Amino acid sequence: VQLVESGGGLVQAGGSLRLSCAASGFTLDDYVIGWFRQAPGKEREGVSCISNLDGRTNYADSVKGRFTISKDNAENTVYLQMNSLKPEDTAVYYCAYGVSRYNYWGQGTQVTVST
Repeated sequence: VQLVESGGGLVQAGGSLRLSCAASGFTLDDYVIGWFRQAPGKEREGVSCISNLDGRTNYADSVKGRFTISKDNAENTVYLQMNSLKPEDTAVYYCAYGVSRYNYWGQGTQVTVST
């Protein structure tokens, strides 16, 4: 399984970014793609996830109402639309693939939100 994130960058507070996670090399239908982030000096935290089988989604309380996760099955890509960005959203964002747990991770993409 390979995961490649893209879409990170520098944005002002209140702005938006859309992250992409292009996935390949998997054969199962029942899996979950999750987005995580890690800020300097902080532990990695889960941001959002989506089930491929039924499309169910989950969000961290800190991003509810601002971030939206979605998937394009034809492109095997999962997106994270991030609106109303805050400086505290600054982190390296990773996507991960898993069935019972996350086994595969992308290389990460930097998101920096300036004041």
